[in-house]
Amino acid sequence: MADSIRVFASATVANVACGFDILGFAINEPGDEVILRRCAEPGISITTITGDEGRLPYDTMKNTAGIAVAQFLDHTGITEGVEIELHKKMPLGSGMGSSAASAVAAVFAANKLFRDPLEVQALLPFTMASEGVASGSAHADNAAPSLLGGFILIRSYDPLDIVRIPTPDSLYCTLLHPQIEVLTDDARKILKKHILLKDAIIQWGNVAGLIMGLTTSDYDLISRSMQDVIIEPVRSLLIPGYDAIKEAAIEAGALGCSIAGSGPSIFALNTSMETATTVGEAMQSACSAQGIESELYISPINKNGPRVLE
Repeated sequence: MADSIRVFASATVANVACGFDILGFAINEPGDEVILRRCAEPGISITTITGDEGRLPYDTMKNTAGIAVAQFLDHTGITEGVEIELHKKMPLGSGMGSSAASAVAAVFAANKLFRDPLEVQALLPFTMASEGVASGSAHADNAAPSLLGGFILIRSYDPLDIVRIPTPDSLYCTLLHPQIEVLTDDARKILKKHILLKDAIIQWGNVAGLIMGLTTSDYDLISRSMQDVIIEPVRSLLIPGYDAIKEAAIEAGALGCSIAGSGPSIFALNTSMETATTVGEAMQSACSAQGIESELYISPINKNGPRVLE
């Protein structure tokens, strides 16, 4: 049995416009890297964290990577000790599933390190528990796609029911990260506790349309369905220049554009790498017009999930 393993888990886009807390997909880059080592002393320790500007805790019960591994060891009855190195390769508070990527990389690595005692999907509850600590809500729309790859529907949370949605091979994501921060907890607090029935009906129709569009490669239906009448109108107020950035993406040829997760990142779906690049340039230009620097990522849907690095 190997004494150490190195794993990369990718960023994700959650909500996907109309699918608040029930839809998400994985991209290729950026992501987080975790190194796990077996050690003689029982227990879990986090020995190294990089890329976080000193903001993440070394306390294993307050760090999503540590929580997920602790849950895994407790569930499997493994008593060996584990050391964790966490290398953040993506910004915190970005809306790209940073906390989920850490947890997924760590628990996937732990499962591999101890010769796969569990199926990959069985690791999901451990990552959700860590998400509950990080954001106050044990949602799976970041953790599930990061762990399983692809485009994911969480049909139910109780009991947990995860559905993988087929997507066209030519679907590309443009992801813009304005260099501001929006905390998930803050973005949840501003949401309305009650919604109008007429808005719920619109949202249900869009969720159904988006899923049907993805499974049938109906790009026009995907485009028509990427409308969020409940969450986006509230959360967009936290992102300077959001409307201008979204308009720039649509005018440049995007199928649709919305907030990634809780923001401030903004994503667009496109029918080709060429269009995704053009859309990215337009979004970044509109962001710059607000006096805000940004990072840009372009990727197909990552259908493979975490990967073991040499």
